[in-house]
Amino acid sequence: MNKIVWIGSLNKSLGYGSKKEAPLLRPGERVWLNATRQKGQKPVKDSAPAPKLRRSKKFYGYSIVLGSLFSTILWAVYELGKPEVDHRGPIEDEFSQLPWFRQYLTRMWHSLQYYQKMMEEPQMVKLLPDVLPPPYIQPPYSLVLEIKDVLVHPDWTYQTGWRFKKRPGVDYFLQQCSRNFEIVIYTSEQGMTAFPLLDALDPYGYISYRLVRGATELVEGQHIKNLDYLNRDLSRVIVVDCDPNTTPLHPENGLVMTKWLGNDDDVQLFDLTAFLQLVAEHQVTDVREVLRYYRQFEDPIEQFKDNQRRLQEQNQENTHVSASGERQWNLTLMGRSLRGS
Repeated sequence: MNKIVWIGSLNKSLGYGSKKEAPLLRPGERVWLNATRQKGQKPVKDSAPAPKLRRSKKFYGYSIVLGSLFSTILWAVYELGKPEVDHRGPIEDEFSQLPWFRQYLTRMWHSLQYYQKMMEEPQMVKLLPDVLPPPYIQPPYSLVLEIKDVLVHPDWTYQTGWRFKKRPGVDYFLQQCSRNFEIVIYTSEQGMTAFPLLDALDPYGYISYRLVRGATELVEGQHIKNLDYLNRDLSRVIVVDCDPNTTPLHPENGLVMTKWLGNDDDVQLFDLTAFLQLVAEHQVTDVREVLRYYRQFEDPIEQFKDNQRRLQEQNQENTHVSASGERQWNLTLMGRSLRGS
């Protein structure tokens, strides 16, 4: 038996707080609003849709969704699988001899593979133009820089959203390095983020080239930097980053710095400038030898400072000893003792 709730007016003849008991009903009997049915009044109908109507609506909804999905698949097969056309009509290819439907499926599969490969690999084989010939001035070295946590530090709050804090010494670093280095920004950030940031960071144009995510390779879900596409002599390329996994194919070219976390007392860019200036002054023929030495240290810039400090102490003790050429830059950059070099 269904449960029935009495809806009616309160009998004023009853005392305050009293309830009028609902009459007992037999199975199938209905209760009318306000307890009495007026003449010509129609019974109140249940507003809930019938189960058959609900099933019908679900069926039509699913049919529309499946029909739209099937139509989209057919459109994709046709658009990606149709042959190339010129003024004389369709152009024959290696799939033209296959059955009609198989032709379209095979062409569509090859088109999807092409687009996937285009997303995973750089857009161009040469990321940078050829080296400038004489009499134009071409810097002897290329300095490849990451933006995030090397030049700026990203910060996010509910009030301001994303903001980027400029690292102390960025202006001095770019100005000094631009004298002997071709400065290239190579980042996995999107261009819509990197370009406005670089415009504000480098108003004087010390940065020669800007490479963003489209110039990286997607390997196992990570964007890596393939230096083979730089179109530069790798013996004269220094990559400054805080993540060693961004250049897994060329670890010998990397100078991995500690991440800058936004502290105002940071001076590593000034020390990095001194390191790079020594490389240029001593005209190192292959920078990978120097970088290979510093790769064994957790903080290469701090090790460089320690080497310079120890070298100065040795020079004060051995002022009568001199060295030149390759031996001299080994002493200066790597801090090797005169007797051990």
